[in-house]
Amino acid sequence: MNGLWALFLSPAFGYAILRVTTPLLFAAMGNVISSRAGVSNIAMEGTMLMSALAGVLFSAWFQSTLAGLLCAVIVGVLFSAFMAYLHLYLGTSVIMGGIALNLFASKFSVYLLYLFSGQKGNSASLASKQIPLLNIPVLQHIPVIGEIVSGQNALVYCSWIAVLFTWLLLAKTRLGKHIKAVGENPQAAASVAIRVKRVQFISLCLSGLLAGFGGAYMSMGYLSMFTRNMVAGRGWIAIAASAMGRSMVAPTVLTSFLFGLFNAIGNILQLENIPSELVTALPSVAVFSGLIIYSWSLSRKKAKH
Repeated sequence: MNGLWALFLSPAFGYAILRVTTPLLFAAMGNVISSRAGVSNIAMEGTMLMSALAGVLFSAWFQSTLAGLLCAVIVGVLFSAFMAYLHLYLGTSVIMGGIALNLFASKFSVYLLYLFSGQKGNSASLASKQIPLLNIPVLQHIPVIGEIVSGQNALVYCSWIAVLFTWLLLAKTRLGKHIKAVGENPQAAASVAIRVKRVQFISLCLSGLLAGFGGAYMSMGYLSMFTRNMVAGRGWIAIAASAMGRSMVAPTVLTSFLFGLFNAIGNILQLENIPSELVTALPSVAVFSGLIIYSWSLSRKKAKH
């Protein structure tokens, strides 16, 4: 037990929290943008999965890390754009359309993996590239803090930029004002010549862009290959984090790190003689508990009013 507490109090645990929170942070920020426009990106799971596969395939074909990353992001945008087209222009329910696309991505990614690698489980046979780790000058020599913050994958730092980007977009830009206006009252927004569907379409595409970075991180940073269904519910957890954060940037960052904390705890518990079923269920239990607390607090506030 003392050894377990030593692990929890070590810089390596802080390092792990940042590492496992990164894909959640990308996806959650993407969902903040789309949710503020009044249309949550329910296809987040499938978007990240297809982007993860695209990053591996294209980095292997072009033998370029940058090409793999760019193609992963492009696939994320295209996948979310298709989701937006189904919902906004064909009238498909956003929930039903999102679930259908998630199921499609789960199966189609395996087909593509088998088609191009000859394997159904992972892409180990492909010579894909990995996004490098970065050591931050000066900071890397600071005890504890340097061990936690420096030496992370480059996309870990990009996820912090994604947080800043989301805040600046919503708080400081004209598009951000339109996004919030459309989300709060689409009829009023339309009455002042704001093109509601166009704003929502752009919001979903931006959501897909950030999810694409999250997917690329999964297969080119968190792991060095693509594995079947490797996103493993992180898209859904990001949606939950956004909901608990009321689609606001700072609270969503906090809830994302909360879920990342539970994920990191689960990874450490795998080193102990604890049933793997319990460990893998820990993040889901955290999401379920968080949503119960959030719903309870929301109902209390409504009751007061």
